[in-house]
Amino acid sequence: MVQPLDIGEYRNVYEPGRVECASTGEMRPLEEIIGQERALRALRFGLEIRERGFNVYAAGAQGTGRMSAVRSFLDQLAKAKSRANDWVYVHNFENQYEPNAISLPAGRGTEFRDDMKRFIEEVRQALPRAFQSEAYTERRDKTLQSLQDRRTDLIARINQRAQEAGFVIQMSPIGLLTIPVIDGRPTPEEEVITLPEDVRAEIQRRRDALNTELRNTLRQVQDLERQGMEAVKGLNHDIALYAIGNLVAELKEKYADVPEIPEYIDAVQNDILENLQTFLGMPEQPGIPPQFQAFIRELPFRKYEVNVVVDNAEAKGAPVIVEENPTFQNLLGKIEREVQFGIFTTDFTMIRPGSLHKANGGYLVLNVEDLLRAPFSWDGLKTALKTGKIVIEEPGERMGFITAKTIKPEAIPLDIKVALIGTPMLYHLLYQLDPDFKELFKVKADFDTVMDRNDENARKYADFMCNLVREENLRHLDREAIARVIEHGSRLAADKKKLSTHFAAIADLIREANFYAASDGAEMIEKQHVMKAIEEKVYRSNLIQKKIEEAIEREIFLIDTEGEKVGQVNGLSVIGLGDFAFGRPSKVTASVGVGREGIVDIEREAALGGPIHTKGVLIINGYLNNKYAHDKPLSLSARLVFEQSYEGIEGDSASSTELYALLSALSGLPIKQYLAVTGSVNQKGEVQAIGGVNEKLEGFYEVCKAKGLNGNQGVLIPASNVQNLMLKEEIVEAAKAGKFRIYPVRTIDEGIEILTGVPAGTRREDGTYEEGTVNYLVDRRLREMAETMRGFQPMPAK
Repeated sequence: MVQPLDIGEYRNVYEPGRVECASTGEMRPLEEIIGQERALRALRFGLEIRERGFNVYAAGAQGTGRMSAVRSFLDQLAKAKSRANDWVYVHNFENQYEPNAISLPAGRGTEFRDDMKRFIEEVRQALPRAFQSEAYTERRDKTLQSLQDRRTDLIARINQRAQEAGFVIQMSPIGLLTIPVIDGRPTPEEEVITLPEDVRAEIQRRRDALNTELRNTLRQVQDLERQGMEAVKGLNHDIALYAIGNLVAELKEKYADVPEIPEYIDAVQNDILENLQTFLGMPEQPGIPPQFQAFIRELPFRKYEVNVVVDNAEAKGAPVIVEENPTFQNLLGKIEREVQFGIFTTDFTMIRPGSLHKANGGYLVLNVEDLLRAPFSWDGLKTALKTGKIVIEEPGERMGFITAKTIKPEAIPLDIKVALIGTPMLYHLLYQLDPDFKELFKVKADFDTVMDRNDENARKYADFMCNLVREENLRHLDREAIARVIEHGSRLAADKKKLSTHFAAIADLIREANFYAASDGAEMIEKQHVMKAIEEKVYRSNLIQKKIEEAIEREIFLIDTEGEKVGQVNGLSVIGLGDFAFGRPSKVTASVGVGREGIVDIEREAALGGPIHTKGVLIINGYLNNKYAHDKPLSLSARLVFEQSYEGIEGDSASSTELYALLSALSGLPIKQYLAVTGSVNQKGEVQAIGGVNEKLEGFYEVCKAKGLNGNQGVLIPASNVQNLMLKEEIVEAAKAGKFRIYPVRTIDEGIEILTGVPAGTRREDGTYEEGTVNYLVDRRLREMAETMRGFQPMPAK
């Protein structure tokens, strides 16, 4: 018969003497990421390869240090890279609705912005000074004087010709009027119409001839005026060009190494020369309040500003951007608007960058859950990565819902590496459902939840504690506290040979222990403070567990922890409450009778059993067939049920429990009720490992303690689960005192022997079992059922 497990196997104790230093104060801070060699190797490959599509998906459970590892790795990698370029948007003088993007070396974006601002200020001072000078006035008057003389001569000649033709010329709102002179005085039209017809005809003939000459002369006057305007314009152009030429040349020379800037400066110069009046002073607009006059005067100069959207002046290497709220606009940028006189307006100065702009030339880190939660963000990111361009547009415009006229900034070339942080489940969903995902994120960095528990990793665990207490100014941990935290790491990993890489939980444990150390006035965090932090965390969350234990103690939930009963066994399950999981004992019963229904799972019939639990019940049927039906049919009708269970049941960890209950019911042998069972079973009768073994054991122990420990109580677990045991110290002490036992079993035969105290029995060569054994009794009962069924004649229907 299987012997109880050695007490040393209950918990893998980490002896404080194995800790090299007396406290974390004597340790060196951790300078590396621990326990994630596979993930770091994938990260290094994905982030250093330059080909497109090799972006990274860092997959792992929450709290395993995915984000910290990626950020730490990227910070080191980025320092060795060159700084990314700055990007600015400027006015497009050919099409104001399509602002131009210009790339400059890192740090020169703001410099160019300031230089342009200073240039425009100097131009606004230089031009009025040039046009208010006496030299300009003299040249302008000299240029216009000859034209004015010619104009005066033309007007005098037409007046002379009008006098000779008997007319005078008079200005009117509708143009020049030719008025006939009769008897030495101008004659109004009212008197002309009273003259004889032949006189009027003669006047009209002379007027038509005069009007022809007048039109010719007026055209000459207009040509002279046009020549005058062009001469003045040319003079103004020359004066302005002379006034700002040195400023323009200086600016172009400074930025000659940036191909697009000299071209842009030429466009600025041409625009200044075409809009000189703007620089010479605009008259006040009538009807506009004084407080808006300054705004209106400055508005025309906004087109000469430079909008710096990416500034890498202070960068120490390639940019590393972590976007914590990846909305569409936060990711790809936006175009803001302002209200001017009640109207929404925008221009290139209101273009705002997104994370892709800031990370361009470097690295962008995104949480995939946040990314998928934000409308349009995932599609926007994919489009940018596929096209290699960042296009700023409104989400509504992207979907075709908005058609309002607005600006369309020039797209910026994209050179970036993206690291997505998410769970393995989301990785598989994206890989299966989105064809673009596998083309854009070709590198998967898998973050493990556990690492080997060895001396090196234990030392690194302690170094992590050293880092935490120094970064957050906590108390240092002494040697025993360090050892206790390492043990808790194995408890979280549910494996005595592993340590959990869920460093967020470890950090929280140390923070809570620091609180209790401070409450006690201790200089350091000691073992009792770590223990109290663990216990208090459980206490804050175990209300439901205690309610169930109370119900069992008061016999509201019927669980026997003493005596023996046929067809009844204590099964163990785990209830998860999000932040807390605990084991709950359940009474599993079996009833048998003659029939052909086989094994009926009442949980499944009541729609409470999940598919995996149903599979476990079907495996039991396979076990019975394999074990007992080699020489007879199974004429069995059995019912299996979890008593007082009112919620869904899933998993196969109770399949061995149900089989034990069924074997007891068939053999008539009682099962010891002070023992509980967990483990799944296969058709060959091998007991297989299950999850949550620590919680299940502790759950039954708590019930036994509440109802009274009698020295016989214990639990049967799969032998393969012994390596997962990291039980509470209280259970270890109870075992040392002989009050609780654990039996590791490998087969159903081993388990039924412990539960009944009767040998299981082996099959002999003739196919029978040894008399008096469990298998003999079960086989005999099944044979009796088969014979009963064969001789049974159903009553004829009436």
